[in-house]
Amino acid sequence: MTKLLLSLHVLASILAVGPITVAASMFPRYAKPPAPGDDGPHDHDLRTAAFLHKICRGYAVVGIAVPVLGLATGAQMGVLGDAWLVASIVLTTIAAALLMSMVLPGQRELLEEGEGEHLSGTGTGAGSGALTVAARRSAAARLAMTTGIFNLLWATVVVLMIVRPGSTTGA
Repeated sequence: MTKLLLSLHVLASILAVGPITVAASMFPRYAKPPAPGDDGPHDHDLRTAAFLHKICRGYAVVGIAVPVLGLATGAQMGVLGDAWLVASIVLTTIAAALLMSMVLPGQRELLEEGEGEHLSGTGTGAGSGALTVAARRSAAARLAMTTGIFNLLWATVVVLMIVRPGSTTGA
C-alpha cells in the first residue's frame, strides 16, 4: 500500500504542481504590456495569459491531491513526526497560501486591467481599475517575483522529499 500511495503522490506532484509552476512562470511575460513607445516585438498576449491563468486555477484544484496523498503516505510509513516531513508540510502550506492569496489574484487583476484597456481601445493602460501601463508592468514584475518564490518553495519541498535529512527510513 505504501508503494501505491507514494507512486500516486509523486504522479500527482508531477502532473498537478508541474503545470502550475510552468504556467504561473510564463504568465507575467504575456500579461505585461509593452513599455510606452516600444514598437519592437513583445510577448504581450492576453489570450495566452488568460489560458495560462486557467491552467493555474484548474491545476490548483487538482493539486489538493498532492498533500492529501503525501499525508497518507507519511502516515503509512510512520514518518509524520520526522523533521523533514514537518518542514515539507510547512513549506507546502506556505506555497499553497501564496498561490491562493497572491499568484492567482495577481493574475486575475492583470487580466482584468488588460481586458479593460483592450476594450477601451485607448492603449493608455486605463483598464477597469485605471492602472497605468507603468503600474501594470510593475505589477507583472511583482507577480513574477512572487511566482519565483512559489516555485522555490516547491523545489525545496522536492529536495526535502528526496534527501530526507535525518531520516532513518533510508534515502
